[in-house]
This record gives sequence, structure tokens and C-alpha cells, in this order.
Amino acid sequence: MGILTADMRRVVEEQQLGFVATVCPDGTPNLSPKATTAVWDEDHLIFADICSPTTIANLRRNPAIEINVVDALSRKGYRFKGIATIFAAGPRFDELVTFYRERGSTTAKHHIVLVKVERAAPLVSPAYDQGRTEAQITAHWRGYWERLWDRRLGPT
Repeated sequence: MGILTADMRRVVEEQQLGFVATVCPDGTPNLSPKATTAVWDEDHLIFADICSPTTIANLRRNPAIEINVVDALSRKGYRFKGIATIFAAGPRFDELVTFYRERGSTTAKHHIVLVKVERAAPLVSPAYDQGRTEAQITAHWRGYWERLWDRRLGPT
């Protein structure tokens, strides 16, 4: 069994959006959303570089990475810390691109980043500290998003 538990894999596969943190040359953080975040195997996550030159440049200088994936309704998720390997060509790149194609992705990929997860930890909202259940928190945030979407869509 690898480092990624069944629940970690479920959250990543359901959410698909990971926030990737890398380190800039001046030591400041760079945070970039990746809607291609996926589970590769029991120890690795992947994401595609569609238009992320800063992320790739940072990883070339320093492969340390953290990816946070959080369910916006339950306010629970995971942080994954590890080391990134960048693929831009060759058989491994082709294999990773095929993985995305088989999932229905047709967007051009400049690079695929394979992340060896070294540490993983839960992310849980402090709202749970107030004694609220996951069902209560999920209902609250579902209502929030539905009201927001209704305002954006306007009258039907």
C-alpha cells in the first residue's frame, strides 16, 4: 500500500482542482490552480502544464512542491508534499498524455508533472471545531454556492 489512502484518491479524483505551491527564485511562494490534478498511482499525483511557465521554471530550479486539494462543500481535503519530476517529451511523457486523453482531455500539454508524494496530511476547516457535522457544513456551503450561482444566472 502506498502513501495515498483510498479517501485521498477519492478526493483528488472528485475535485480534480489542486492548488500547486512552488518556490520562486527569490524565495517567495507561487500558487497556481491546476484543474488537471489526478492520481497516477498509490504514491504519485500528476498535473499537466497547459499554460504555467512560472510553475515549470520554479520546479526546474527547486522540485519541492505542495498540492492542496479541498472539497469546497465539506471543507475537507488533503495537502500533499513531495518532489516533482517534469516530462516534456519521450515515452513517459507520451504515457502520461495518453492518461489524460483516455480521461477525455483534448487540451495541448506542454509538460506533465509527476509528483512523488512524500507526506500527506488532512486539511479540515476550523468550522468542525464548533461541533458542526459534515452534513451541516456541506448544507451551508451548498446553499451559499447555489445562491451565488442563482444571482449570476439571473432570472430564468
